[in-house]
Amino acid sequence: MTATRSAHSSFPVQARPIVADLFQPKPLLYWLDFAVSLLIAYGFAAIYLQSPLFSLQQWISWPIAAIALYRVASFMHEIVHFRSGEMRRFRIVWDLLAGIPMLTPSFFYESHNDHHNARHYGTHQDGEYLPLGTGPLRHIGIFLFQILLQPIFITLRFLLTPLTFLHPRLRRWTLERASSFVIDFRYRRKISAHAPLRAWAFMDLACSLRAWAIFVLCVVGINDWSRVPLLYALAALSLGLNHLRTLAAHRYLSQGHAVSHETQVFDSTNVTGVPVLTELLFPLGMRYHGLHHLFPRMPYHNLGIAHRRLMEALPSDSPYRDTVYPSWFSVVRELVYHSAQHSIATKGRRTSVLSETVS
Repeated sequence: MTATRSAHSSFPVQARPIVADLFQPKPLLYWLDFAVSLLIAYGFAAIYLQSPLFSLQQWISWPIAAIALYRVASFMHEIVHFRSGEMRRFRIVWDLLAGIPMLTPSFFYESHNDHHNARHYGTHQDGEYLPLGTGPLRHIGIFLFQILLQPIFITLRFLLTPLTFLHPRLRRWTLERASSFVIDFRYRRKISAHAPLRAWAFMDLACSLRAWAIFVLCVVGINDWSRVPLLYALAALSLGLNHLRTLAAHRYLSQGHAVSHETQVFDSTNVTGVPVLTELLFPLGMRYHGLHHLFPRMPYHNLGIAHRRLMEALPSDSPYRDTVYPSWFSVVRELVYHSAQHSIATKGRRTSVLSETVS
């Protein structure tokens, strides 16, 4: 037990020198990746929306557009990890060209910092975590069902944005309870006294205009009403990819208590898999989620290099190796197994209690 604890506690100290030169982002790479991804996303989205309904061209362009939009949206994850003032222009341009048009403003994801806080990770203060591995199987099904509802909720949220400014309390409630991209809807965002409320209001209202434009353009006859379900299908597929990726980002074995940074890493995963296919489901280095939780400031383009270095340099018994999985399926299979075992154990306890009561 002592040896295991020592290995766990010394692991980050061992790892950092190995990757110490990999924390500097390459702005040019960010700009090029973003520009190319955006061109592909909007280009194929235009083809998808303008193609004859149910045509082969539309069926082909739909997943390509969704995958590219998913990659573009994933830059939001990088943005929230930038240091104060770092790559400020990139963040502004991303919000103007992607965040607002796609109804995914970057300030909606700043709650992500709670997910990396060791005091909050896996607790009710972490909106990006659900104890799926220690709960009944139906919770995994409910989690996946969110894919169908999320585009509707997000659109309604921005359609109603102007009403949130009618009263300060209503606005604050909206920022705390309905302005974060989370999977645990009980999450309550804490608003700092130094929060850029004016910038948030600008992005919020801009997204509202975008949401209203979808329907107004149909009302005035510029777009056909078929545009609405087509946009829903595009958003659902893109968000669905992120939900599937999220399902394999952690083991989800937390019991709701605060844990150490090391435990947070060990509850996360690094997925290897087939490079091309894995990159489509885990864009921008998200396959190395355990490594990301170890070093949240490391830019996405260096995660693969860092992972290979650690696998070569760390001892064969290093706990880091336990975070590595060969595929998305292997992570989800283990998650379902833990959930099923929990359901069996819970059922067994209920049966035992019932038997004692009858006796």
